[in-house]
Amino acid sequence: MKKYLMPIFLGLTLIIAGCGNESTSNEIDIKELVSELSASNTVESASINDKTLVVQDDSNEDTYTLPEDEFFVSVAPYLTYTHPCEFHSLTGCQGELANEKMNVKITDDEGEIYVDETLTTLENGFLDFWLPRDKNYTMEISYHDKAVSHDFSTFEGDSTCLTDLQLK
Repeated sequence: MKKYLMPIFLGLTLIIAGCGNESTSNEIDIKELVSELSASNTVESASINDKTLVVQDDSNEDTYTLPEDEFFVSVAPYLTYTHPCEFHSLTGCQGELANEKMNVKITDDEGEIYVDETLTTLENGFLDFWLPRDKNYTMEISYHDKAVSHDFSTFEGDSTCLTDLQLK
């Protein structure tokens, strides 16, 4: 039943928020919308950069402003293959390791831990995170007997799609 409700929810969200070309996060729950778009293929395309989410469906294009204090980053750890990416396509990017459990730890450069748990990659092989803006982070991921450590940041212009995390 959830399979049928998701397109209805997304459609209603886009209808309600889609009256203009630009919406603010106050009008909709942007995190929920991003989560729904990551989990489904109900729109033609959706991409997210450091400031906006752009959703295209049929002949409509809607732009949503992201929260001022949070940064979206999507991560695709891999074993064998990956793709170059700077700004994540919620409907187009595909990682190698879909529906796989991984241990993930994200720490900022002051030692504060933001994530330290076992997570399952989405059907697109990515892990999605909302983190505070304007910080430097280290992400450690382990999967079976392989691991990777990767430094990244959430400053203006930074990448929202991290695909260069090879597990070794």
